[in-house]
Amino acid sequence: METNPIRLTAWSEGSGCGCKIAPAILEQILASSGSFSQKDPKLLVGNSSKDDAAVYQVSDDLAVINTVDFFTPIVDDPFDFGRISAANAISDIYAMGGKPIFANAILSWPVEKISPELAAKVMEGAKEICRQAGIELAGGHSIAAKDPIFGLSVNGIIHPRKIKTNSGAKAGDLIYLTKPIGIGVLATALKREKIQEKDYLNLLDTACRLNTIGDLLGNHEEVHAMTDVTGFGLLGHLIEMTEGAGISAEVEHSKIPLIEGIQEYINQFIFPDNTYRNWNAFSPKVSGIQGMDLVKFCDPQTSGGLLIAVAPENKDWFEETMKQEKQIVWKIGSFVEKRNLAVEVIP
Repeated sequence: METNPIRLTAWSEGSGCGCKIAPAILEQILASSGSFSQKDPKLLVGNSSKDDAAVYQVSDDLAVINTVDFFTPIVDDPFDFGRISAANAISDIYAMGGKPIFANAILSWPVEKISPELAAKVMEGAKEICRQAGIELAGGHSIAAKDPIFGLSVNGIIHPRKIKTNSGAKAGDLIYLTKPIGIGVLATALKREKIQEKDYLNLLDTACRLNTIGDLLGNHEEVHAMTDVTGFGLLGHLIEMTEGAGISAEVEHSKIPLIEGIQEYINQFIFPDNTYRNWNAFSPKVSGIQGMDLVKFCDPQTSGGLLIAVAPENKDWFEETMKQEKQIVWKIGSFVEKRNLAVEVIP
């Protein structure tokens, strides 16, 4: 881990996607501003569906995807901050089943207090991830402000009939996850200067890994829905899928994958404050989560994995395809007909 003269995480209360506005407050803001009222028939996906990105149809066989994602520092190293921010933003395009085509940067920087050279390192990290995604960091906008903030606006393309929303799951579908949980826990350990070197490397490996498999899965009708797991945690984004589809989910607690080493930090009560914010928002809609297990379900992820709904009759095809693509997946449960609660967790 590189040592910087300035710890970027010292400039943020909540790091990464953990600094998201609470779900209830966000919904209040959108409702009060009239953001849920969208009448353009070419806007195929907008605010009303709580999805990962907006999708606008430009022709019979082409739609444009756009997303904006930015946050305060999640790590101290500026290059790594740029990498994580870029991977997180590009993920929204993959979560819709789309192909990213270019991105623009969003930069807020306290230039009188933090060296502009460090901001340049953030940009270099973002460009490296864009290179891996096969896109250009084409431009952007910057401001001088008191807090360091970075992210991307990313554009992608998709066929209008191949869009993967977070509301397309059907009862019986199997639920798969493409990354283990624990990014928020490790980021908090870093912020509190408690993290071990090997765990920092696990944090980077997970958060900088692109969800490119989403582009491939956009071409397959066997996949009914996708979303990525970010600031609202596994539970929050799974609930968005169930409520959007009018169904429920049954999740096996023992099948939830965790980044190696995070339980040690949880045992020391090292996890983001916004874990409790997520739990308070979503606990009335779930059963079967006991004690500190809530951390695994509500840990805010930054550049987390994809949640994927797959038709049960296509289980073998899906798992074989993932193996061929060298994409690790975990089957964590299934969607079921609507029950009293959105999610039921079983051992």
